[in-house]
Amino acid sequence: MSEYVIETNHLTKQYGAQKSVAELNIHVQRGRIYGLLGRNGAGKTTTMKMLLGLTQPTSGEVSIWGKPLPGNEKTLLPRIGSLIESPGFYPNLTGTENLRIFAALRGLKNQNAIQSALELVGLPYRDKKLFSQYSLGMKQRLAIALAVMHDPELLILDEPINGLDPIGIAEVRSFIRALCDERGKTILISSHILSEVALLADDIGIIDHGVLLEEEGFADLEAKSNKYVRFTVSDTNQAAEILRGVFHENQFTTQDSHTLRLDSSKISVAKIVAAFVQHGLEVSEAATVEESLEDYFKRVTGGEGIA
Repeated sequence: MSEYVIETNHLTKQYGAQKSVAELNIHVQRGRIYGLLGRNGAGKTTTMKMLLGLTQPTSGEVSIWGKPLPGNEKTLLPRIGSLIESPGFYPNLTGTENLRIFAALRGLKNQNAIQSALELVGLPYRDKKLFSQYSLGMKQRLAIALAVMHDPELLILDEPINGLDPIGIAEVRSFIRALCDERGKTILISSHILSEVALLADDIGIIDHGVLLEEEGFADLEAKSNKYVRFTVSDTNQAAEILRGVFHENQFTTQDSHTLRLDSSKISVAKIVAAFVQHGLEVSEAATVEESLEDYFKRVTGGEGIA
């Protein structure tokens, strides 16, 4: 049995001369949450559509649970729940009525499946409100309920927190985490909201212009992120002279007349502060700063932050 629930091999989708996804190799491990990060238009949705057989790749391979997707759709796809763009719900029916139609189409036997799915996403069962009266956040919750209703082993969710307010985002994050931790689900989510993925994902893939730039466990990614010490002093020129003369240290930059960034961690901060004070400098701050996921994304993609 493969250790990967999802594995792609040089997966490529080309429209004319434009490669929407190029030579993509992703590896989603069993029982973990994989966050696929990228700007809008980076190739996230196209990738997910290929994983579900909704779009045929130009070249490359998709394996689910160690089996190639082509030819095994009937056995593999029923074990997957997905949210790709907006499902086609009937506007003149309630959320419960909509889910009943999908349950009937899928031949779902579990009588409690609809109620359980709605409760999971925080929507009332047998509510009278029509889908056309739903807010954007309620529509997104119903779409997630549809994805989990048949208790799938694997969830593929494209931008699942789109349209949710901060409370809704926290609730969705909580039940996605619980689905993984308590029910053993494997989950692939895409997002352009880095801070949310940082709170949720076990593994992260960074995609930009259709190319996978990084694939790391979140713990490994944090270890690779830069750390530096920021000093706020009365005179950065004098501080620079002390670093060079006393500590033979050149891995620093002066950001303005009062702020200095030290990228080396060889010398203890306490010793540096003591030397600054000893030489008559006033030190108002000495703080260790960790690079955020946003900063790391900028560095990896060589561009602007994600929007």
